[in-house]
Amino acid sequence: MRSFPRNLLLLALVTAAAAGPASGQTPAPSPTPSPTPAASPTPTPKPWYEEITLNGFVSVTYSYNTNRPDSRTNQYRVFDFDDNSFKIDVAELTLQKAASNPGEAGFRVDAEAGASIPPVSASYGLFQGQDFDLKQVFVTYVVPLGSGLKIDAGKTVTHFNYEFIESWDTPNDNATHSFTFGYGIPYTHTGLRASYTFNEQIAGMAMLANGWDNVKDNNSAKTVGAQLTWTPVKSISVAGNFCYGPERTNVDSDPRTAWELVAQWKKSDLTVFGLDLLYGTERGAVVPGQLATWTGIVGYARLGLSGLFALCLRAEYFDDPEGARTSVAQKLKEVTVTPELKVSTHFIFRADLRIDWSDKPVFEKKGGETSKTQPTVALNAIYLF
Repeated sequence: MRSFPRNLLLLALVTAAAAGPASGQTPAPSPTPSPTPAASPTPTPKPWYEEITLNGFVSVTYSYNTNRPDSRTNQYRVFDFDDNSFKIDVAELTLQKAASNPGEAGFRVDAEAGASIPPVSASYGLFQGQDFDLKQVFVTYVVPLGSGLKIDAGKTVTHFNYEFIESWDTPNDNATHSFTFGYGIPYTHTGLRASYTFNEQIAGMAMLANGWDNVKDNNSAKTVGAQLTWTPVKSISVAGNFCYGPERTNVDSDPRTAWELVAQWKKSDLTVFGLDLLYGTERGAVVPGQLATWTGIVGYARLGLSGLFALCLRAEYFDDPEGARTSVAQKLKEVTVTPELKVSTHFIFRADLRIDWSDKPVFEKKGGETSKTQPTVALNAIYLF
């Protein structure tokens, strides 16, 4: 009888010991939630005036013709036509708001004054023949279509040629220009052009314009143009250029056509090779109803010996068999050697040693004589920013 209470008490103690810890266990704490990151502040758009840039280009040249022409004029030259004279070729300011991404809009104005470039490159209907010109005036909108369809409306430099009407962003390797540049192609177009980059290798452009170098159209017809650029690798680019339309005053037929292939191989940052092949035609340009043609072949080489010094070479053949472009049925050739010294990022000094040939005695000499050759030397200083 005495053992029962002890056994019962022992059982109660064991049960309480087993149940006690479980009933007194503290629950595991819940994990603290991570704080919500603060939203990135919306970037403040730049004021409109901070997106506008101003750049400039100034070129001064001295030219000497060893033929010593009585007229003091270098024959068949584009901008370096004055002999034995210091000249302010051009002083140019470029005001622009660039537009490159879909949905962006912008503009560009290139205003220039000078004794060499503006009187030649100015278009019919705007400052023609004066020492001032608006080389480019256009507005841009990038249509949000694919990678961006870029539309330019206004006056733009032509898509033709390896060389340029020089500017702060398009300097040439030689101080003088080729015959092909001067007589084979237009300088500017006024109208609409649409550009599209299909991928890293292919880009295209289509154009509808008044014509060659016309701000005010000189006939009722329009000119169409196109460009297709292929860049198989970063160091090589090939562009095919085309232009078609009547260009003579009050003549809506007899179209002028130009086809061109321009290629460049950038072997390194210092060494670049270029090629320009041009073929043009125009019906009725010389004889009514007959087709006149012209051909240009130009090779270029820029041999950079260092970041400061380069030797730039150009060799050219220009054939004008009916005289449609030079007013003389002739074959022109030239070789140009241009040593270049880059004094600083903004200042460049160069010399042009050039000799021209023709199969006709078209180059003026002293005393009224003529020659089939024309040697010249030019010294050129450029400042750009």
